[in-house]
Amino acid sequence: MDAATQSMIDNLPQNTGRSLADWYTVLGASGLAKHTELMNHLKTEHGLSHGFANGIVLQFRARDVSQTDTALVDAQYSGPKASLRPLYDALIDAVSRFGSDVEVAPKKASVSLRRHKQFALIEPASAKRLQLGINLADAAPTDRLLLAGGMCTHKVSVTGLAEVDAELLGWLRAAYEGN
Repeated sequence: MDAATQSMIDNLPQNTGRSLADWYTVLGASGLAKHTELMNHLKTEHGLSHGFANGIVLQFRARDVSQTDTALVDAQYSGPKASLRPLYDALIDAVSRFGSDVEVAPKKASVSLRRHKQFALIEPASAKRLQLGINLADAAPTDRLLLAGGMCTHKVSVTGLAEVDAELLGWLRAAYEGN
């Protein structure tokens, strides 16, 4: 589990008056199943902020699923996306050489790469390509380095090991160093 999620869980009693286990009881008793329904219940009936409601519901819905880093990554690269695992492994190997402070933080559908904050995000976007989000605030887009919205400023599609090249690693290093 990443440090931010663990911190949120540790601080639930102080910030919401209940522990995560207490919130599980509340959600279980609600009879609701969908993510949005559960979040709205916590927000409207219990006055939680969107952030706390979302964090609690994410944990509640994943409570019976193995959350180890290895299990999360294995699940991402199973079935039709299994052929992408060598691309993921090559990226992790290369980025890990940037410094001992690189944090690899798997989530259910992606893997966040952090230093002080997120500098890149790896997602198996389809059975044939990884999408690599990179935080490069001042970088001009190219045919390969596209502008993106959301958690990363740019994105790059990776479909083969040859694309884990000096150019891509240069962008990743710049994002790491700028973090």
